[in-house]
Amino acid sequence: MLKALVEEMGGGALDPDEEAAKAKAKTAKPDDGRPGRSRDNPVAAMFLSCRRLNGETSGKSTYHVEFDLAGTGLDYTVGDSFGVFPHNDPKLVDAVLAAVGAPADFPIAGRSIREVLIEETSLSPAPDALFELISYITGGERRKKAQALAKGHDPDGDADTLDVLAVLEKFAGVRPDPEALIEALDPLQPRLYSISSSPKATPGRVSLSVDAVRYQIGRRERTGVASIFLSRRAEPGMKLKVYVQKAHGFGLPPDPSTPIIMVGPGTGIAPFRAFLHERAQVLSPGRAWLFFGHQHEATDFFYRDELEGFLAAGVLTKLSTAWSRDDTKKVYVQDRMRESGAELWAWLQEGAYFYVCGDAKRMAKDVDVALCEIAARHGGLEADLARRFVDQLKRDNRYQADVY
Repeated sequence: MLKALVEEMGGGALDPDEEAAKAKAKTAKPDDGRPGRSRDNPVAAMFLSCRRLNGETSGKSTYHVEFDLAGTGLDYTVGDSFGVFPHNDPKLVDAVLAAVGAPADFPIAGRSIREVLIEETSLSPAPDALFELISYITGGERRKKAQALAKGHDPDGDADTLDVLAVLEKFAGVRPDPEALIEALDPLQPRLYSISSSPKATPGRVSLSVDAVRYQIGRRERTGVASIFLSRRAEPGMKLKVYVQKAHGFGLPPDPSTPIIMVGPGTGIAPFRAFLHERAQVLSPGRAWLFFGHQHEATDFFYRDELEGFLAAGVLTKLSTAWSRDDTKKVYVQDRMRESGAELWAWLQEGAYFYVCGDAKRMAKDVDVALCEIAARHGGLEADLARRFVDQLKRDNRYQADVY
């Protein structure tokens, strides 16, 4: 998941893909220096395929994406993340070029400006340097507005919606030098996704679970840079720059007999699919419990056949699902946790590891609160002791989170 949720925009100041990548980058450790182990030293891997995980009538679009690692020298373990350098939407790039009146073949360091804008330049959000550039080549009230925006102010109340094209439309008629424009823009950043495959189950391949991001601001649809590129424009056989970011403090227990409890709604299921495939390959005796949720069971039950197969084989001991739009009352994974609180507490007392993957702002916080409530209710602990118990799980590396 992108990681899976959030998730890189080809327009729009708030880019869920980019926010997720930044959140993951905060926990990154120094790489080992080999090619493909950091964003600064990527390798080229072949894009293989993309298939939709939702049913046809779903209001969401989530995809299973696969890459071939042959010839890259890359390896990974379950729990790791995969970085992908996407390409901007050519239509968006053409609109930017039209807005500044620059020819598509204008040369920039041996390449055309169009190629540079597609493959190397971030078009969202608009950087301060772009406002500074505009302030140099315009005057009057427009100069004052550009200067204010460059300093982080919001004179018109629209700063959060300003990607590069929106800025050029806001200051229509401004014609910066093409080279100066490129210098003012930020480099296009890679997007990180939780790996949803096991190298033991699919050697030489890596898979991701990717939410396609689309939303409307004004009259223009904004889209996720990487998510829409991977799901709409990437072609099988295309080589893309990629790298593996090693996990630190997120992975299967050292002892394969240790029980695991996994909470991963939506694309948060990605690393847990990898965990289950890994355990199936090594014939792990440890019990496994997955909490998965989304909007509708009929259309948004990702990897249903696989999960039911894992249940039948005993790889997955228990599957608890939550569907937030199938009834008048919304049900989420934390609700299912509370309903099974006594059993969940018993698993923890037996040494189970607890995992959560997905949205950090709401879901992961709600799951954490639910776990504290379970410790209080079923462990007979006062609220402050329940919090200490959960915090101790984290210190003992038995509570692991991959959130963004």
